[in-house]
Amino acid sequence: MEKQSAEPIKLRLVEAGGRMSQDLGLGRIVGQTLVYLYLSRDECSLDEIGEYLKLSKASTSIAARQLERLGMIVRVWKSGDRKSYYRTADNFIQALQRGVVEYVQQKLSVVGNEIEYANDMLKDIELGDDPDSRFLVKRVKRASDLKNKTEKLINNPIVNFLTTK
Repeated sequence: MEKQSAEPIKLRLVEAGGRMSQDLGLGRIVGQTLVYLYLSRDECSLDEIGEYLKLSKASTSIAARQLERLGMIVRVWKSGDRKSYYRTADNFIQALQRGVVEYVQQKLSVVGNEIEYANDMLKDIELGDDPDSRFLVKRVKRASDLKNKTEKLINNPIVNFLTTK
């Protein structure tokens, strides 16, 4: 019986990471880069990452910088080589948890600003007997309540504990 290569499995996982990252709004390339590095035994240069993912060096570089800012990957220098190499951070899971929490907090902030704006604008509207306006006021109030509950959950001491351990 012929032995199968693990490469198709790695490629499938890299693609799944890209789709998940895209669904979260971080971009497909960010997820692909992260999963590729996570599944790589050695540090990888931007050239190696780009070649594997069939991406330009610029696209790969942008994704690497974003992941580095989030603390999910680290840059490594090799003696005698001018290239930068990358690997996943030692505290990768902690960085991922913290990164997801920070990302949700940022998105909640944006949504919160829009809800505040909507509330301010709705104060100036004469509701009268307009059922659509009354419905909109109720929905905006409900969205505000949901945002506040989500913020409480994200800022809960237990969540903070789990993302710093």
